[in-house]
Amino acid sequence: MSDAVAAPTGLPQGAKAPATGPKLDHGIHPGGVIAFLLVLVAGLGYALYSLVTDMNAVGQSPLAIGAFVLLGLALLIALAFEFVNGFHDTANAVATVIYTHSMPPLVAVIWSGAFNFLGVMLSSGAVAYAIVTLLPVELILQVGSSAGYAMIFALLIAAILWNLGTWAFGLPNSSSHALIGSVIGVGLANQLMAPEGQATSGVDWAQALGVFKALLFSPVIGFVAAALLLLALKFTVRRKDLYEAPKGETPPPLWIRSLLILTCTLVSFFHGGNDGQKGMGLIMLILIGAAPTAYALNRTMADDTTPAFIQTSQNASTVFASHAGNAPKPDAAEARKQVSEALKSKDLNQPAVYGALAALSTDIADNVKAYGAIKQVPAAATSNLRNDMYLAADAIRLLPKNGATFSEAEAGTLKAYTGLLNDGTRYIPTWVKVCVALALGLGTMVGWKRIVVTVGERIGKTHLTYAQGASAEMVAAGTIGLAELYGLPVSTTHILSSGVAGTMAANGSGLQMSTVRNMALAWVLTLPAAITLAGVLFFILRHVF
Repeated sequence: MSDAVAAPTGLPQGAKAPATGPKLDHGIHPGGVIAFLLVLVAGLGYALYSLVTDMNAVGQSPLAIGAFVLLGLALLIALAFEFVNGFHDTANAVATVIYTHSMPPLVAVIWSGAFNFLGVMLSSGAVAYAIVTLLPVELILQVGSSAGYAMIFALLIAAILWNLGTWAFGLPNSSSHALIGSVIGVGLANQLMAPEGQATSGVDWAQALGVFKALLFSPVIGFVAAALLLLALKFTVRRKDLYEAPKGETPPPLWIRSLLILTCTLVSFFHGGNDGQKGMGLIMLILIGAAPTAYALNRTMADDTTPAFIQTSQNASTVFASHAGNAPKPDAAEARKQVSEALKSKDLNQPAVYGALAALSTDIADNVKAYGAIKQVPAAATSNLRNDMYLAADAIRLLPKNGATFSEAEAGTLKAYTGLLNDGTRYIPTWVKVCVALALGLGTMVGWKRIVVTVGERIGKTHLTYAQGASAEMVAAGTIGLAELYGLPVSTTHILSSGVAGTMAANGSGLQMSTVRNMALAWVLTLPAAITLAGVLFFILRHVF
């Protein structure tokens, strides 16, 4: 495996070396190192200040020293995942501009880091909770317990270890792929460790299948679309210089250079928007578990949304009651238990469950009405209300997959209710976005050379041309941007590296099969490796905690 990435000169027999490779080994100015460290320290200080401020603002009692240390460690590991994600994945965005001499390496990396930062800051948050919904429901509801911390530590450490391992070999590997494998590993381990006779939700395979499809088809889309785009360019744009390798270290013509920089910028921006959210979702789970009063509910919701929330909750209760038949309507505690058990067993389409959901929705409406607004819910009631809202939203999401059918009007009511429930429980504080953006942005400036060399030199047998670089980047930017719009976690690495391979194939340049084989091997092994690592770590950490 290491033979394919041992050294830039270790090309397969018959392969042509790049015409003129970029100089990647420029020394780092001491001022740059100092600035890097200052930003890092400032970011961590800002996180600590914001955390304490948020807790004081809602009257959250100070955490015990042990709990605070555990919270701090969990947040550091989550940010470390995004940091590793930055230097592992962003190399794909800058490889084309570096190898076409459109930007100097250091400038390209800083540029990419800045737009990764902006991508995170302007992201919607939809992808963040797509990852969270894969986790076992009982661990999400009790994320502040020892099992919850074991879950967070296991899945993040497993993903980091696999990312570092593939980076050491210079293999483009998907951080998304590794994280999702880790989530599945935790779900399986939690299911296997459950006492006999105790139901657990395990892995939501229907949800996981949707994620698998996005991960499976993204490299295929990258390969085919980039190849077709290159062929379309050759047919429509008759510029010989567009299809030539760089000559020496001379930058390309201005229009080509502008196009390559634009595509690098878009890939960096959309990478930040998509990949940055995965860390955000996990950080929010950590915060909800450690400081529920401050983070379990979205206390930034405007007061004028309260009447609509109460009315929609009551409308949803009516819908559920109409499907409950003669099933009794239990009290709130019993309803919570019934819905939770139904989510674990994935047997939701039952009259008793509809009766429980009707009771739960009514209780949610009554609580919000009694307190006046979401932000006024007292500390003692925060965790229960948040869990009830999460249970109701997750049940509505899964009911159609369990065979439930609703009229168009009923489906519209439940969709509106789900949106309001998510607004009340799914939000990302600005300081979390800033810290994740800094971690991802700073990560782009460390350790990027290994992956850049692989993408730039070891996928095709000839030097990357301007048109090839632009085609691969344009496809990657478009695919990742659409994935963020629809809340799908996809792999920047798989899309772009397969896009480069597609342009090499379409151009008749030939592929270095040893590198392609190793990339495919890393892609195939990521899921089982991450599942195994996370499962073993979860087993160990459950006993440690």
